[in-house]
Amino acid sequence: MSKSGRTLFSCRNLRVDVSGRTLVDELELEVGHGELLAVLGQNGSGKTLTMHTLAGLRTPSAGTVQLLGEDIAASGRQDIARHLALLPQHVDDIFPATVLDTAMIGRHPHIGRFQWESAEDFEIGREALASVDLDGLARRDVLTLSGGERRRLAIAQVLTQQPDVYLLDEPTNHLDPQHQLDTLRLFRERADAGAAVVASLHDVNLAVRYADRCLLLYGDGRWDLGGTDEVLDEQRLSRLYATPMEAVNWRTTRLFIASGDVAP
Repeated sequence: MSKSGRTLFSCRNLRVDVSGRTLVDELELEVGHGELLAVLGQNGSGKTLTMHTLAGLRTPSAGTVQLLGEDIAASGRQDIARHLALLPQHVDDIFPATVLDTAMIGRHPHIGRFQWESAEDFEIGREALASVDLDGLARRDVLTLSGGERRRLAIAQVLTQQPDVYLLDEPTNHLDPQHQLDTLRLFRERADAGAAVVASLHDVNLAVRYADRCLLLYGDGRWDLGGTDEVLDEQRLSRLYATPMEAVNWRTTRLFIASGDVAP
């Protein structure tokens, strides 16, 4: 059950397969207003494919996905985009464009076919750029950005979209420690303001600090789901990452480190 009890996004009996291999089997998930859910697992465990399946970009091998109570498979892409934003793991830029114009792509689902962006739309775009520390680069060509700057621009684009549900595939990719923390704080704030956030992460300690619940994907169909304090322990994380994980006390919480030995 979601933290708030008010479900925005859910799946039932979801199965994700690739090349005859089941990565996730019979996943039951509800995410509600005010919740940040972290998805954790090794490389190849199905985090990205699950994100794409939840976003309706990939047909599940079994099961259903619902957005605001409607089957996502029966919804139009613009309708979906008004309520759900997907931050992909990688973004390619083919044509030159300004940083602000790229951020404004997030407003397209909210603009009619024969309409132009309004002053309010541009203000939303500028605020999103400021929130990721790119407001001084609004006129820059996107092709001149560093990898970390481009990642922050992709984050600004989904913020500009202002959806009810954020699906974030490794949002901290290419980011330095400061911007990793800033990014998770941003989406924690969006969740606290009423959105639902689902983020796949490689850093388990970011999940410890910011997530209400965690979904652990083992890559063989198995999964664990529960409150962050409940499911993040040495035994589960050692099994999840196939290496011993040890808990250490830090301030008022526990963090986890990999010891480097092979897990039993």
